[in-house]
Amino acid sequence: MAGYRGEDDYDYLFKLVLIGDSGVGKSNLLSRFTRDEFNVESKPTIGVEFATRSLNIDGKIVKAQIWDTAGQERFRAITSAYYRGAVGALLVYDVTRHVTFQNVWRWLKELREHTDPNITVMLIGNKCDLRHLVAIPTQDGRSFAEEESLYFTETSALESTNVDKAFIEVLSQIYRVIGKKAIGAGQNATGEKIDIGKEVSAIKKGGCCSN
Repeated sequence: MAGYRGEDDYDYLFKLVLIGDSGVGKSNLLSRFTRDEFNVESKPTIGVEFATRSLNIDGKIVKAQIWDTAGQERFRAITSAYYRGAVGALLVYDVTRHVTFQNVWRWLKELREHTDPNITVMLIGNKCDLRHLVAIPTQDGRSFAEEESLYFTETSALESTNVDKAFIEVLSQIYRVIGKKAIGAGQNATGEKIDIGKEVSAIKKGGCCSN
């Protein structure tokens, strides 16, 4: 079919990581974005899983390789390999559990210790469909994001609210800086695929996106 591009036909490959406490909904955010699925009986992730999805951004095929791991302390030994090469991160907390928001700073500190300091980060308050149980006001999440130069939104993997928006915003910001910089430098002039996870992640923050 004219115009068809296969799974392995892409212009850029960006590695993203999902981080945050266990049970905040990272795996369901991943499955909602990559397969448009939600598993009510989702169990804690053991070790590492990843999934991919390709998007068209400004006429270029950008393939996201998204890594998901458990937020439990016993799996911390995989830290270095998990973060290596990541150019974007989605830092997730559960809007109904205050402790998961308190731990956001620890996750952000660890992320910055293992990645380029200019990595693009989206702070996500997940499970916003549970409106009657909300423990963290939207403004608290937005304020933290502004203080730390992160993007921000609230999502519901169950209702598919803002899930695509969150991932696409991160990927678009990475592309706008790294992708255009690579094009300007002629790095893909021959059509060679660019694995941005192996390139320098020179991403500049652009402030916060609204919910």
